[in-house]
Amino acid sequence: MKVTINGKEHIVEVTGNPSLLEVLRDQLDLTGAKYGCGEGACGACKVLVNGSPVPSCITPVTSVQDKQITTVEGLEQNGKLHKVQQAFLDADAFQCGYCAPGLVITAAALVDKNPNPSEQEIKEALQGNICRCCTYPQLIHALRQTS
Repeated sequence: MKVTINGKEHIVEVTGNPSLLEVLRDQLDLTGAKYGCGEGACGACKVLVNGSPVPSCITPVTSVQDKQITTVEGLEQNGKLHKVQQAFLDADAFQCGYCAPGLVITAAALVDKNPNPSEQEIKEALQGNICRCCTYPQLIHALRQTS
C-alpha cells in the first residue's frame, strides 16, 4: 500500500491491518509519535492527517491511503523548526518529553489555523493531550508567544 508521509510517498506492508502508529514506528522508523494508552485518549501518538490532529494508535493505516500525513519529524522545513517547536524549545516547556510530539502536533494544527489563539482556545485545542509532568502553564505561555 502507498502512503504519503511528510511529503514523501512510501510503500508499506499492511498484513493484519496495522495501526498508522505501528507502520510509522516499525516500518518507517519515524519514532516521534509515541505509544501511550493505545486507546486514542492520551495524545502521545498524534499526527496530522490532512492538517488535523489524529491519534495514530487507533487509526488503521488503510484509512489514510489517499491522505497527507505529517509527523512531528515532518514539521521542520528546510532546517527550520515549526514556530510551535521553536516556542516550546525557547520556553523549556517540557520535562520528560514523552507527550511532546503529540502536543507539538496538536498545537501546530491550532496555530496554523489560528495564528493568535486565546488562552481558552489553546486549552480547548490541547484537551485530549495528557502531560503527566503537568507543564500546561508553560505550554500555554509558549503558545501565546507564537503570534
